[in-house]
Amino acid sequence: MFEKLFRKKSITKILEDAEKGYGEHGTSLHKTLGVRDLTAFGIAAIIGAGIFSTIGKASADGGPAVIFLFIFTAVACSFAAFAYAEFASMVPVSGSAYTYSYVAFGELVAWIIGWSLIMEYSIGNITVAISWSDYFTGLLSSIQIPALGIKGIHVPDWATMDYLSAYNGHKHAEALVNAGKSFANLDDATRIANNAWITAPKIGGFHLVADLPALGIIIFITWLIYRGMKESRNASNAMVVVKLAVILLVLAVGIFYVDTANWNPFAPNGVSGVLKGVSAVFFAYIGFDAISTTAEECKNPQRDLPRGMMWAIIICTILYVAIALVLTGIVNYSLLAVGDPLAFVFDQINLKLMSGIIAVSAVFAMASVLLVFQMGQPRIWMSMSRDGLLPKSFSKIHPKYQTPSFATIVVGFVVAIPSLFMNLTIVTDLCSIGTLFAFVLVCAGVLVLQNKPNIQRGKFKTPYVNSKYIIPLVFIGMLIVGFTNYKKETNAFIFNTPRVYEPVHFITSLNPTELNLVKEEIKTGPVKINPAENLDATAYLNSLSGDQYQSFMDQSTVSAEKKYESGWGLFKHKIPMWIFLIICLVIIYFCITKNLSLIPVLGLISCLYMMCELGISNWIGFGIWLLIGLVVYFLYGYRHSKLGQQHTPSV
Repeated sequence: MFEKLFRKKSITKILEDAEKGYGEHGTSLHKTLGVRDLTAFGIAAIIGAGIFSTIGKASADGGPAVIFLFIFTAVACSFAAFAYAEFASMVPVSGSAYTYSYVAFGELVAWIIGWSLIMEYSIGNITVAISWSDYFTGLLSSIQIPALGIKGIHVPDWATMDYLSAYNGHKHAEALVNAGKSFANLDDATRIANNAWITAPKIGGFHLVADLPALGIIIFITWLIYRGMKESRNASNAMVVVKLAVILLVLAVGIFYVDTANWNPFAPNGVSGVLKGVSAVFFAYIGFDAISTTAEECKNPQRDLPRGMMWAIIICTILYVAIALVLTGIVNYSLLAVGDPLAFVFDQINLKLMSGIIAVSAVFAMASVLLVFQMGQPRIWMSMSRDGLLPKSFSKIHPKYQTPSFATIVVGFVVAIPSLFMNLTIVTDLCSIGTLFAFVLVCAGVLVLQNKPNIQRGKFKTPYVNSKYIIPLVFIGMLIVGFTNYKKETNAFIFNTPRVYEPVHFITSLNPTELNLVKEEIKTGPVKINPAENLDATAYLNSLSGDQYQSFMDQSTVSAEKKYESGWGLFKHKIPMWIFLIICLVIIYFCITKNLSLIPVLGLISCLYMMCELGISNWIGFGIWLLIGLVVYFLYGYRHSKLGQQHTPSV
């Protein structure tokens, strides 16, 4: 049985099946895509929330030096892109990392990666749909038509967010108000969530909170993709033109308002400030791998897919860096921690027309990202169905539109329903970990096939540089830096030193008696307060320096478990990083003994590191999803696998 679980598909067989259209429905996909179309799809997928939203928070944390984070992340994604491009050139069929893993590792691993890709695209679509809803409702509220008496079109808060966010926002607001903060001083997100919960219609005791605009955009995009690749391509190209035109307009206008004094200091919070935005900036690059799912619809996939991926990453990186420099040049970096940084900076220099144009383009930008993500997932399902791992219906090609019709409709339901109720933070992290897992396995797949002489190669091959000496020296260098420049942090990691909770977490965890006790302690704290003013405990603790806050917490008589994270509660968050370090040692061993290629090794290590930064809760969620997938595989896929039914050894 063990051998059957890891049975592999030969590249020759995959290509033969693709030529025959797999013989199930007599209809093949329509070949319409060239390099320009693939590059446009890549830009459509990459330029979305990253340039219109998350770039602001990343810039506020890292200052102008955030440009280096965009460059570093682009380089890491490029390592993975090289591996994707080599596989796409070698196996130019739909399926992306799923098909590549079937060749390199065998059926069980292929199923696991296919199942994780289902999560990546589903969760990614949900994430983008929720973000699009935020942009769209913001745009509606800004519409002003005095002649018609319209002063903004306001969608009720309960119809623009998920149930969990509204409930948690309400509880968080109550805790902060009890700690002395007024409703007027609550942050916007908490205030809106609280209002959504309070004003929502009720059915019995149930608060009816659901993101209706997210549902609407998914229905529209699903219909568009169902209609055909040509229609999807044309819509995507049109939205990319709009996005690029607006971004170039922002650069052309904004450059005249840049004050170079705002670039000093260039890295105000040092390396740690720059690296703080790693997850947000990585999410800005998610999507280039979706290009590989369109392989069967390319005119010349072995030539065009690698070029499309590389051009998309290069163009988007240049735009990200240019926009970051303009934003941090127009206003001080510390002001950019807002949800709509591009519109915000032009508001600051009183160019209201530009703010409006940017708001409209953001809606198009998010829609184009959703289009590419929603287009990719049915093609993954189609490939798994062709191999017998999912029911035949998923590989059905529409006779008129030449799209995977049934899979497209099912994907629409799978994304639409959760988008009404799921939380943005949860789905963003799950999307990232699923994507990074796919990147890791694709890079590992290239390494597995590196020295196999009987593998049919494509026209593109990753440039070979021997990692035998480079990777061990880099690892030793990182250890030296950790035990010298960051000795305190390194020792705290190794010895699991207790860590003080952040002020908001600390205050909101207290019961009324403990909260009153802390308020009394604040009155004799290191910073004097005006006794006549209403005491905001959270704001006071946030105003303390790091040393002052640590000292206050050490002296507080509140129980230690409320003040410090320690023991297993602290160690469990470090488990992913320990896994990373152990895997690094294994990789170093194989680099020395197998002379592995440097670029895919760097891709594997960098993507695995970013996976570890996402936290243990996301690893647990991802693990549960994979366990569900294994149950589905053994109940259906293992018994219906076409490769298993052939009873012939793979080549």
